[in-house]
Amino acid sequence: MGGRTANKAGYFDKLKGLLEEYKSIFIVGVDNVASQQMHEIRQSLRGEGVVLMGKNTMVRRALKTFIADSPEYERLLPFIKGNVGFIFTNGDLKEARTKILANRVAAPARAGAVAPGDVFIPAGNTGMEPGKTSFFQALGVPTKIARGTIEITADLKIVEAGSKVGPSEATLLNMLNISPFTYGMSIAQIYDNGQTFDASVLDIEESQLLKAFSQAIATITTISLAANYPTLPSVMHSLIGTYKKAIAVAVETEYEWEAIHELKDRIKNPDAYASAAPAASEAAPAAAEETKAEEKKEESEEEDEDMGFGLFD
Repeated sequence: MGGRTANKAGYFDKLKGLLEEYKSIFIVGVDNVASQQMHEIRQSLRGEGVVLMGKNTMVRRALKTFIADSPEYERLLPFIKGNVGFIFTNGDLKEARTKILANRVAAPARAGAVAPGDVFIPAGNTGMEPGKTSFFQALGVPTKIARGTIEITADLKIVEAGSKVGPSEATLLNMLNISPFTYGMSIAQIYDNGQTFDASVLDIEESQLLKAFSQAIATITTISLAANYPTLPSVMHSLIGTYKKAIAVAVETEYEWEAIHELKDRIKNPDAYASAAPAASEAAPAAAEETKAEEKKEESEEEDEDMGFGLFD
């Protein structure tokens, strides 16, 4: 009895120490994960993360004792169900996820197992003798006898994702040496700095975050300007708008400052800033006259060619 209590207290202390040392936690599913796989995952994470397994009842009990001092740990409780474990890390979450999911092994189909994905039997010669045709016929697999062996004539989906593998399907897949499933750790949830989120969040690129942030800033600015309520994003627009109004007032009055002196002078004396305009205006009539002269010359040449007579004269 004392030994079990000591083990429990030791586990509580270890979990508490890891929670305080590491800022990020992967809650991982370990269904069908073999001990060798677990060892290899621990090896790949050495120096970057720590794997901790434990009974769900013990983990929940430990977390509840920590919640009084650290309320954020309560966010972990809903995910402590099924066959799960913890991986603690302070490293890059994307790199850690890659290492966690990389170690997967192929596994044969087992009757009663839930298929994680669709399973297909490819067309082609099986090398099996005709006496085993009944296995294929029972599952509706199209076959023919070619050169004394069974040949599958078309690809066929034999098991759908999410459905249980039947005994006949498992037997046939094993006879064909098809290991359709891969097993390894899966990531149920990620805890980081007091917040929990799905692993798919790690797939969001920085450009997407910046785009969403820019759109949010633009929305806040629009609402702030429409409501005449100043916020940090709208202050610059308000200052620019106010400065434009100040310039408009200065243009209509005698008041001015150094920055708009040239602007007001341009408005009062436009001729002084249009020195290039006369040259352009003089060149335009000259070009027009030259064009007219060329048109008249072409008309006179056409008249000479006709010699003054029409087509039916």
